[in-house]
Amino acid sequence: MLDLGLPDVDGVTLCRSIRAASDVAIIVVSARGEIDDRILGLHAGADDYLVKPYDVGELVARVHAVRRRRGDPVGLGGTGTEVFTIGDVRVDLARHEVTVAGASVALSRKEFQVLALVVAAGGAVCTRERILAEIWGRTWSGANRTLDVHVATLRTKLGRPWLLETVRGVGYRLGTPTAEPGDG
Repeated sequence: MLDLGLPDVDGVTLCRSIRAASDVAIIVVSARGEIDDRILGLHAGADDYLVKPYDVGELVARVHAVRRRRGDPVGLGGTGTEVFTIGDVRVDLARHEVTVAGASVALSRKEFQVLALVVAAGGAVCTRERILAEIWGRTWSGANRTLDVHVATLRTKLGRPWLLETVRGVGYRLGTPTAEPGDG
């Protein structure tokens, strides 16, 4: 995934450079949604172009489509990881379903997107800025509080506060079932 809004280099130029050096799949994600921007990104070598804010389910579907076109129909990472299981929590990205101990948990669209982003990162830290950019597509004066409320609500609804581990001053990462209850 390549965001065109980079601080040090033009994203389109970087896309061209990557394409010149490699045949790696490139999906552009950008707030630049005008048709001319999308055409420019695709002509620069991107395999697909997704405008922010976007739905995590659509991103997953586009990743699968790009992989299918490239001859790898298995799925994300070649492991078919569109369904994640962490302890007794099951997150199905394609079906937008979450179950805890076999019971379905109803989440709002934004709650599901936050959970899916953190779970798909597989333990890597998702910065607050990344979560806000990828899910809300923008930031505003109350953005951090909005994210805090969504995470708190997720922890309550899932009944597994350890699942979304806070990395103080940075963001959130996937916790482990063996984490102590006070860790989240």
